Amino acid sequence: MSFKAGDSIVHPTHGVGNIVRLEEKRLAENQPRWYYVVVVDKSTLWVPVDEHNAAGLRAVTPKKELDHYRAVLKSRPGVLERDHNKRRLLINERVKQGSFQSLCEVVRDLSAQSWKRPLSEADMTLLQRLSHSLYREWAAAANVSLPDAAAEIQALLQEAKQAYKV
Repeated sequence: MSFKAGDSIVHPTHGVGNIVRLEEKRLAENQPRWYYVVVVDKSTLWVPVDEHNAAGLRAVTPKKELDHYRAVLKSRPGVLERDHNKRRLLINERVKQGSFQSLCEVVRDLSAQSWKRPLSEADMTLLQRLSHSLYREWAAAANVSLPDAAAEIQALLQEAKQAYKV
């Protein structure tokens, strides 16, 4: 997928950002390469323009698809592995997929786990980080503020909690 200046994107590590421009740079005396100049929060990233996957960049989820993700967040939570190491490995694999679907599912499942019993410090930190990523992309997709996105997502998760008696 190719992007142009002004596009809202999701970087797999840094989250939601905007492509400011394309720029040609010569680094370490190699051949010049094209880079997307991406602004995420207050950081500027240079992401190589790679026709195969542009370092995992993807477009922000379209607003018209949010109804599907509302249903995902309200759906029955998946059961997480009890063993901490296996659970962390499986969650990391799901998150590495980089899809909005997997992000919604992991936040839903970790949230449900936290309703049953306290999460470990590592799981709580992961849930907070992933929730923030979800809020940011939801806000960008729905064109709402971050607090409004967070409130909507929390309300959807509460619906799941009530519906499935988690």
